[in-house]
Amino acid sequence: MKTPIFSFFAALIFAGCSVFGIRTTEEPSYNVRLGRGKIEIREYGAVLLATTRVSSDYEESTSVGFRRLADYIFGKNTREKSIKMTAPVVREEESEKISMTAPVLQETSAGKWTISFVLPANYTLESLPAPLDERITIAEIPAKKVATIRFSGFLDEENYRKKAEELETWLTGKGYTMLSEPRFAAYDPPWTLPFLRRNEVLIDIQ
Repeated sequence: MKTPIFSFFAALIFAGCSVFGIRTTEEPSYNVRLGRGKIEIREYGAVLLATTRVSSDYEESTSVGFRRLADYIFGKNTREKSIKMTAPVVREEESEKISMTAPVLQETSAGKWTISFVLPANYTLESLPAPLDERITIAEIPAKKVATIRFSGFLDEENYRKKAEELETWLTGKGYTMLSEPRFAAYDPPWTLPFLRRNEVLIDIQ
């Protein structure tokens, strides 16, 4: 049985590791098929996501969505059971696709975001406790090929849009077909030193 003193020092050690960018949380597994500096082409297996939608600006939607999902994994579910926190936290700006002739045009729905937690690999759709909050959905995302660009610093709106444009430009130049809008993944808690943070933009590709 863990004593309060043990738990306190364990928390201090974990927080210290997080400050310096040492990650101990579970992450989705993947295979790197191509690496070009900060850009990678990866193949991911299927993963389970807990997702919620928030209509607000970038900063507010992140805060609201994170708290809502955190409540779910910390016990606000049908079994009142805590679920281990994983990384990354994923954000995506929703778009409306308007089918015309060719190509498919995409129009951004201003102020609508999805925030997602990747759930631990030892769960299945059947074994996961269901959320009590109806604004949270659980879904299995199939295996896919993903292009990523990695960067440190703050994951503010200006920074992520700049990196998304950089990745899209690289993919277009290399002849890749993009299958999704950019997603923005944060692997570290906010107290991690900015220059040690791992942030990524991800785009599904053919």
